[in-house]
Amino acid sequence: MRSSTMAALLALICIACGDNPLAPFQPQLSNEIDSFELQATDVASVTSTVRYDWANTGTLANVDHSTVTTQGQARLVVRDAGGAIVYDKVLTPSLNEATQPGLPGTWMVDLIMTDYSGTLNFRLQKP
Repeated sequence: MRSSTMAALLALICIACGDNPLAPFQPQLSNEIDSFELQATDVASVTSTVRYDWANTGTLANVDHSTVTTQGQARLVVRDAGGAIVYDKVLTPSLNEATQPGLPGTWMVDLIMTDYSGTLNFRLQKP
Protein backbone atom coordinates (compact mmCIF):
# COMPACT_ATOMS: atom_id res chain seq x y z
CA MET A 1 0.00 0.00 0.00
CA ARG A 2 2.80 2.40 0.87
CA SER A 3 4.50 2.02 -2.54
CA SER A 4 1.25 2.75 -4.42
CA THR A 5 0.74 5.90 -2.36
CA MET A 6 4.32 6.97 -3.09
CA ALA A 7 3.86 6.26 -6.82
CA ALA A 8 0.71 8.38 -6.91
CA LEU A 9 2.48 11.20 -5.06
CA LEU A 10 5.42 11.09 -7.46
CA ALA A 11 3.04 11.19 -10.43
CA LEU A 12 1.37 14.29 -9.01
CA ILE A 13 4.73 15.93 -8.36
CA CYS A 14 5.87 15.16 -11.91
CA ILE A 15 2.68 16.56 -13.46
CA ALA A 16 3.32 19.85 -11.68
CA CYS A 17 6.95 20.20 -12.73
CA GLY A 18 7.99 22.52 -15.49
CA ASP A 19 9.11 19.64 -17.75
CA ASN A 20 5.52 18.58 -18.28
CA PRO A 21 4.02 20.40 -21.29
CA LEU A 22 0.56 20.18 -19.69
CA ALA A 23 1.62 21.95 -16.45
CA PRO A 24 0.46 25.43 -17.66
CA PHE A 25 -3.05 23.98 -18.14
CA GLN A 26 -3.36 22.69 -14.55
CA PRO A 27 -4.12 19.06 -15.38
CA GLN A 28 -6.03 16.89 -12.95
CA LEU A 29 -4.44 13.46 -12.66
CA SER A 30 -5.64 10.45 -10.73
CA ASN A 31 -3.21 7.53 -10.96
CA GLU A 32 -4.23 4.69 -8.68
CA ILE A 33 -3.93 0.93 -8.92
CA ASP A 34 -6.43 -0.24 -11.58
CA SER A 35 -7.70 3.31 -12.28
CA PHE A 36 -6.07 6.14 -14.25
CA GLU A 37 -7.68 9.43 -15.28
CA LEU A 38 -6.37 12.64 -16.84
CA GLN A 39 -8.15 15.88 -17.58
CA ALA A 40 -6.67 19.16 -18.81
CA THR A 41 -8.80 22.09 -19.92
CA ASP A 42 -7.98 24.83 -22.44
CA VAL A 43 -4.81 23.16 -23.67
CA ALA A 44 -3.30 25.33 -26.41
CA SER A 45 -0.92 24.33 -29.22
CA VAL A 46 1.03 21.54 -27.50
CA THR A 47 3.29 19.18 -29.43
CA SER A 48 4.83 16.70 -27.04
CA THR A 49 4.63 13.19 -25.62
CA VAL A 50 3.91 12.58 -21.95
CA ARG A 51 4.38 9.12 -20.41
CA TYR A 52 2.81 7.83 -17.22
CA ASP A 53 3.36 4.50 -15.49
CA TRP A 54 0.12 2.89 -14.32
CA ALA A 55 -0.36 -0.22 -12.16
CA ASN A 56 -2.96 -2.55 -13.67
CA THR A 57 -3.50 -5.86 -11.85
CA GLY A 58 -5.68 -7.11 -14.69
CA THR A 59 -5.11 -8.20 -18.27
CA LEU A 60 -7.49 -5.62 -19.81
CA ALA A 61 -8.51 -2.02 -19.28
CA ASN A 62 -11.65 -0.17 -20.27
CA VAL A 63 -10.77 3.07 -22.05
CA ASP A 64 -13.24 5.95 -21.83
CA HIS A 65 -12.70 8.98 -24.11
CA SER A 66 -14.32 12.35 -23.47
CA THR A 67 -11.93 14.68 -25.30
CA VAL A 68 -12.84 17.80 -27.25
CA THR A 69 -10.26 18.72 -29.89
CA THR A 70 -10.25 22.16 -31.52
CA GLN A 71 -6.89 21.77 -33.29
CA GLY A 72 -4.37 19.02 -33.99
CA GLN A 73 -4.70 15.63 -32.36
CA ALA A 74 -4.06 13.75 -29.15
CA ARG A 75 -3.28 10.05 -29.43
CA LEU A 76 -3.41 7.54 -26.58
CA VAL A 77 -0.99 4.60 -26.74
CA VAL A 78 -1.09 2.04 -23.93
CA ARG A 79 1.53 -0.67 -23.43
CA ASP A 80 1.21 -3.63 -21.08
CA ALA A 81 3.81 -4.74 -18.52
CA GLY A 82 5.74 -6.56 -21.26
CA GLY A 83 5.85 -3.47 -23.51
CA ALA A 84 3.31 -4.72 -26.07
CA ILE A 85 0.90 -2.11 -27.45
CA VAL A 86 -2.60 -3.02 -26.26
CA TYR A 87 -4.30 0.24 -27.29
CA ASP A 88 -3.56 2.94 -29.89
CA LYS A 89 -6.24 5.48 -30.83
CA VAL A 90 -6.73 9.20 -31.36
CA LEU A 91 -8.78 10.61 -28.47
CA THR A 92 -12.37 11.43 -29.45
CA PRO A 93 -15.40 13.14 -27.87
CA SER A 94 -17.14 9.90 -26.94
CA LEU A 95 -15.80 6.37 -27.01
CA ASN A 96 -15.77 3.52 -24.51
CA GLU A 97 -13.96 0.30 -25.40
CA ALA A 98 -11.52 -2.25 -24.04
CA THR A 99 -7.83 -2.63 -24.72
CA GLN A 100 -6.43 -5.80 -26.20
CA PRO A 101 -5.41 -8.36 -23.56
CA GLY A 102 -2.00 -7.77 -21.99
CA LEU A 103 0.27 -8.72 -19.13
CA PRO A 104 -0.65 -7.39 -15.67
CA GLY A 105 1.80 -5.12 -13.88
CA THR A 106 3.08 -1.66 -14.69
CA TRP A 107 1.50 -0.42 -17.90
CA MET A 108 2.77 2.64 -19.82
CA VAL A 109 0.29 5.31 -20.85
CA ASP A 110 1.59 7.61 -23.59
CA LEU A 111 -0.28 10.76 -24.51
CA ILE A 112 1.06 11.98 -27.86
CA MET A 113 -0.04 15.51 -28.72
CA THR A 114 0.55 17.07 -32.13
CA ASP A 115 -0.26 20.80 -32.25
CA TYR A 116 -3.07 19.89 -29.85
CA SER A 117 -5.62 22.40 -28.55
CA GLY A 118 -8.77 21.53 -26.65
CA THR A 119 -9.85 19.67 -23.52
CA LEU A 120 -8.22 16.34 -22.76
CA ASN A 121 -10.25 13.85 -20.79
CA PHE A 122 -9.74 10.09 -20.70
CA ARG A 123 -9.87 7.24 -18.22
CA LEU A 124 -8.45 3.72 -17.98
CA GLN A 125 -9.96 1.23 -15.57
CA LYS A 126 -9.55 -2.46 -14.89
CA PRO A 127 -12.89 -4.12 -15.73
